[in-house]
Amino acid sequence: MTKTTPDRFEPFADEATVRSLGGLSIENGTERIALHGSLDITCDRAGLDAARRLRDTVEAIVKALEGRELPTQVAEAPEAPLREVKNPFA
Repeated sequence: MTKTTPDRFEPFADEATVRSLGGLSIENGTERIALHGSLDITCDRAGLDAARRLRDTVEAIVKALEGRELPTQVAEAPEAPLREVKNPFA
């Protein structure tokens, strides 16, 4: 279950929280955080607010990383094995 929490985003704390900034989704995970979509930062007060929210989110991610003992690299998640399915049209 995905929960969207615009005001509370604790990096690397869970596998469910998503922060949305415009069309940009920042999906939390315990080993990686994924960014999807796009965000227009316009030259107005709304753009300044969007830029500040993005900055605050990235700063929280950096702070969480700096406060941990980090491996050189996180192992890639194994792909799910392909399984054969019966052809419904045969």
